[in-house]
Amino acid sequence: MRIFSIVFLLAWFNTQAQLKENNNTPAEGIALQEKKHYEGLNIINGTLASTNFDVKYYRCEWEVDPAVYYISGKVTVYFVITSAGNSISFDLMNSMNVDSVKQRNVILTKTHTNDLLQVNFSTPINTGVLDSVTIFYKGLPANTGFGSFVQTTHGAVPVIWTLSEPYGSRDWWPCKNGLDDKADSIDVLITNPAAYKAASNGLLQSETLIAGGKKLTYWKHRYPIATYLVCLAVTNYSVFSNSVQLGAVNLPMQTYCYPESLVSFQNGTQNVLDAIKYYHGIFGDYPFIKEKYGHVQFSWGGGMEHQTASFMVSVDEGLSAHELGHQWFGDKITCASWEDIWLNEGFATHLAAMYMENKYPATAIANRKAVVNNITSATGGSVKVDDTTNVGRIFSGRLSYNKGSHLIYMLRWKLGDEVFFRAIRRYQNDPKLVYGFAKTADLKRNLEEESGVDLTKFFKDWFEGQGYPSYKVEWSQIGSSYVKIKMAQVTSHASVSFFDLPVALKFKNATQEKTIVVDNKTNNEVFIRNIGFIPDTVLIDPDYWLITRNNTSKKITETITGPGTVQVFPNPVGNQFHIYLSNIAAAEAAIRIYNAAGQLLYNKTISLFNGSEFVEMPSAYLASGVYFLKITAGKEFKFVKKLLK
Repeated sequence: MRIFSIVFLLAWFNTQAQLKENNNTPAEGIALQEKKHYEGLNIINGTLASTNFDVKYYRCEWEVDPAVYYISGKVTVYFVITSAGNSISFDLMNSMNVDSVKQRNVILTKTHTNDLLQVNFSTPINTGVLDSVTIFYKGLPANTGFGSFVQTTHGAVPVIWTLSEPYGSRDWWPCKNGLDDKADSIDVLITNPAAYKAASNGLLQSETLIAGGKKLTYWKHRYPIATYLVCLAVTNYSVFSNSVQLGAVNLPMQTYCYPESLVSFQNGTQNVLDAIKYYHGIFGDYPFIKEKYGHVQFSWGGGMEHQTASFMVSVDEGLSAHELGHQWFGDKITCASWEDIWLNEGFATHLAAMYMENKYPATAIANRKAVVNNITSATGGSVKVDDTTNVGRIFSGRLSYNKGSHLIYMLRWKLGDEVFFRAIRRYQNDPKLVYGFAKTADLKRNLEEESGVDLTKFFKDWFEGQGYPSYKVEWSQIGSSYVKIKMAQVTSHASVSFFDLPVALKFKNATQEKTIVVDNKTNNEVFIRNIGFIPDTVLIDPDYWLITRNNTSKKITETITGPGTVQVFPNPVGNQFHIYLSNIAAAEAAIRIYNAAGQLLYNKTISLFNGSEFVEMPSAYLASGVYFLKITAGKEFKFVKKLLK
C-alpha cells in the first residue's frame, strides 16, 4: 500500500513542483497519507475466527449499487476441518445482518455477537473432511480503516470501492480476517446496475445483462489470496488492455479507470509495463503470470496492492512501481504478522526506489540522502512494529516504509548485490513460504542459507533495535600512500550500544579519489589502508547505503616528537608481513633482512612522509627459520627485530 502526503518517503525530487513536472511521486507520500487516514484508530488484531478449519475457497456473490452505501450477498466457504468439532466461527462485524447460513441447502443455527459469526453443525465434522457453508447477509458495512467499504463520487458519478488492509475485510464480508489462512482460490460475482462496470481480482470471465436493468460480472482467481487482498470496485469505468512479454508469456495488463482519467492512465501504463519486465528479471516470474496484472482507479489518496488488480488514485510512476512491487512482496508472500509489515511495505518501497534509480540514476544519491534524513529525523523507532493495535504505527512512513526500505539497502551493502538478490530469489521460491505467509525470521533464514553470513546481530540491531549510529572518523597520513583510520561511533538510542557495519570511506584531493570499505566491528577500531595518494578529505558513506546521521571526519597531522617507533606484524611471518614506521626524524629509511648467518637477503630504501610510512613486505621467498630485520634512518635511528618463519 502506498499513500500520498506532505512528507515523502522516497524524495525523488526536492519540490512538489518537480514531482508534478516529472510525474514521479515519492513513496513517503504513500505511507504517510495511509497513516493520516488511520490516525486515532486503535483496534485489535482483527480476527476472532476459530482456528479449527482451513479455508480452501470463497465464492463471493455480492450486489451493490455505487449510488447507495449498502451491500447484500452470499459467501460460500469451502473448508477442511483441522480439529473435529461441531462449530466454526468467522469474522464479521455486527453491522452486517446475517439472514441465514446453509450447509447443503439445510439451514444451520448461528450466533452473531461481538463481531463473530459462529456456525453450528447438527453433527460434528471429523478432522480432514472437506465441507462448505453459505452465508447470506446484508447491511451497511462498518468503516474501520482506510475506507474498507467506501461509497463516494468522482465528478458527479457514484463509485463504490473497498480497501480492507489491515483489518477491514470483516467490515463487509464474512471471512477469516487474520494473517494465517489464505484461500486457495476465489470466485467473485458482482451484481450492479447495468450502467456500471465491476472490477475485482483475477481474470474477467463474463459480463451478463440480467433482469431488472442489472449486470452480473464474474471474476475468477486461481491463486492463494489473503482476505485483505480481496476487492471490488464499481462505477462507469473506461476499460483498456495492454500486454507485456515476459519470456514465453504475453502477460495481459488490464486497466479500469474513470473516463475523465483515461488519457493519463493510457499515457502512464508503459511505465508499469517496463517495471513488470524489470522486476520479473530480478525477482523471478511475475507471481500471477497465468492471469494478469491490472490497475483499477479509486478515489483515495494513494494505492492498494489488491492481488492482480492494484487500486490506484493515478498512474504516478513511483506509486505504480510501489504497488506493482507488492505483487511479489505482500501478495505472493504476505507478512504473517502486522509487526512484520516491512516485509510488505519496506520491500515495495525499495523496489520502487530500485526502479527509479535504474531509470533516473542522476537523482539516486539525493533521493537516498533525503530518505535517510527522514529516518533519522527522530532518534528512536524500530522497523519491528511494537504496537499492532495502532494502525498509524503499523503504517509509519518513517519506520515501516523508509527504514524498512533502507534496511534492505544495508543488507545489499553488507552481502553484495549478487549474493543478496540470489538470496531474495531463494526467499521468493521457498516452498515453506511461496503463496503463503512469512515472518522476518524466514527472510533471515534464506539470506543466511544463501550467503553463509550470520545475520543475527544485524537483525537484532536494525529490525528490533532503535536508532542509528553517528560516526567520528579520525585519520592521518602514513607515508605517501597509506592512511591510518580510527572509527568511533555513538548511537542515538540505548537499545543498541554499537552498530556493526561495513562503512565506505571516500578519500579525495583536488585530482584523485578512492573509496575503501572498513568492516567496523568495535568502537575505536583502527585500520590502515593503502589508498595510493595523499588525500585532504574523507567522506563517510558517500552513496548513502547506511542509516547514519551527524557523521564527522577529522584529519590528524602527527608531529615528530620523542623517539621513533616501528611496529612489525605478524611475527612469525607468512608470505607477507607489515612494517609501520612513525615519528622518525628523517627523510628516508633503509630496510634490510639478514639470515641467521648474517647474509643480506633484502635491501630497500624508502621515503618517509612526515616521519612515517607503512610497508607491505614480501616474505614468500624466505625458507623456514630465523631472520633479522634491521632498519636505519638518519644518523641516529636504528631498529633490530628477530623474525621467525
